Amino acid sequence: MSSKVLISEVGPRDGLQNCKAIMPTAEKERWIRALYDAGIEEIEVGSFVSPKLLPQMADTGEIVRFAKTLPGLTVAVLVPNMKGAQLAIEAGADKLTIPLSVSETHSIKNIRRTHDQVIEEAQNIAALVAEQPEGARPHLEGSLSTAFGCTIEGAIPEAVILKLATRLMGAGCDEVGLSDTTGYADPASIRQLIRSVRAEVGAENLTGVHLHNTRGLGLANALAAYEEGITTFDASQAGLGGCPTSPGASGNIVTEDIVFMFESMGISTGVDLEALMSCREILAASLPDEELYGFTPHAGLPLGFKQEPVAAIS
Repeated sequence: MSSKVLISEVGPRDGLQNCKAIMPTAEKERWIRALYDAGIEEIEVGSFVSPKLLPQMADTGEIVRFAKTLPGLTVAVLVPNMKGAQLAIEAGADKLTIPLSVSETHSIKNIRRTHDQVIEEAQNIAALVAEQPEGARPHLEGSLSTAFGCTIEGAIPEAVILKLATRLMGAGCDEVGLSDTTGYADPASIRQLIRSVRAEVGAENLTGVHLHNTRGLGLANALAAYEEGITTFDASQAGLGGCPTSPGASGNIVTEDIVFMFESMGISTGVDLEALMSCREILAASLPDEELYGFTPHAGLPLGFKQEPVAAIS
């Protein structure tokens, strides 16, 4: 097991897209800079979708260009289609994630695409990425959403998930990720699916998971994933987020809590906990009507807890 993990902050995308209020662009930038200063090395700063569908994401291009001014930060975005990928590449994003819901019903409801249509989009996006100059090609991830169950279809057969993972890699994705969109996963199912998908596409092509804490199992699932060799974990500050097309699937893993879990185990995240928790003040001021979650921020750090100094991102 690795002695270091990467915490990918998804609050500016997955968190804010579920908020009723629209966070002003200047405040988004202030929040992202504060997260960066706290040691977060990868931030999903937005999604390139129609502003009519998600007005919270209307300024994603501007946010990407701002985030690119922060040296060493991996700037990630969600792109549901070719148009989104074009805009993301124009803005300079480092990482593109295309979501493929293994529940086809959810896929149609979420991004209005069948499985075949998403695979075609992935092929076209991969071709676009390949056209970019060497050294300026963003990393392309295919996210297997609703991988642990769907609020519409229920459990999805593992054979379907494995086939879609193979098709995403065949379409030109650099890797696949597993997403517990609906918060249905448990540690046993996490272990089983990671092992099965890695056996299908290779361990090097599945390094990250996106987990929700809907039923309180988020950290238990993250630990199970870590013990299976996963090294990248999506999380959202204050637990903001969910899925608009999966009723009841609210609550990403709280960034502060997962950082504390790993750091208390002696596993480095590169994140300064005190600085990270201070970032919540920006959310509280900008989104006063949103409930902010997290056990660690509310309870405080244990007496005597010491964290190794965090090196600056280079």
